[in-house]
Amino acid sequence: MGKNKFRYGWLVKWILAAILIAAGILMKIYDVEVVYATTGIAIVIFSLARVVPLIKTLKKEAVRTINLIEIIFDTIMGGVMIYVVFSGKAGEQFWISLYGYLLAAFFYARGLIYFVCFYYFEEKSEQLKFWFHIVCLSLGAALLVLTILKRDIISTLGWIVLFISVGGGLYLVYDGYGGYRKYRETSKALNEEKKPKKTPKVEKDLPKPTPEIPEEKEETYIN
Repeated sequence: MGKNKFRYGWLVKWILAAILIAAGILMKIYDVEVVYATTGIAIVIFSLARVVPLIKTLKKEAVRTINLIEIIFDTIMGGVMIYVVFSGKAGEQFWISLYGYLLAAFFYARGLIYFVCFYYFEEKSEQLKFWFHIVCLSLGAALLVLTILKRDIISTLGWIVLFISVGGGLYLVYDGYGGYRKYRETSKALNEEKKPKKTPKVEKDLPKPTPEIPEEKEETYIN
């Protein structure tokens, strides 16, 4: 029984899949409030989680200062988004329009600061990170143009997040299915496990006493 370990990670994955898909659907139904809140929370987490690693790894004081200014700016931006949602102002046209500008500023600032540190302060970087920040610059510029043209960015993001949520949820369901199958195999093995039969103890025969053979007396003959 000690060898059969039951793992319940599949159950956690299925619960997370249900939450993820439900969140994606709710985000599309209540796209303004949920998209605003999700974006704000994501920006705050992304900003605050970078503080300690950046301070410890960046060697140049100027680079640290630039990145800390960006983090403070992003944290304030995310806080404003969260405040707008919980104050019930997310549906107002002013805040809907401002959302596009804030998101464009977030991506553009991230890309710009990266290339400033890369070019002027000679910060080394890997290739994937380089192309990612080019995408950030492009995305920031595109969002700015779409906002100026008064396109519905929030609704588009709602569809994108719904697609990602459903896709991620289905992946978790599939991954959890594999874990559940292993769980059932472990349960089956436990039920089929046979108890070892006890071998009866063989009693050793006690040594039998050897019978004493009487000594033959020599008969004396008289001639």
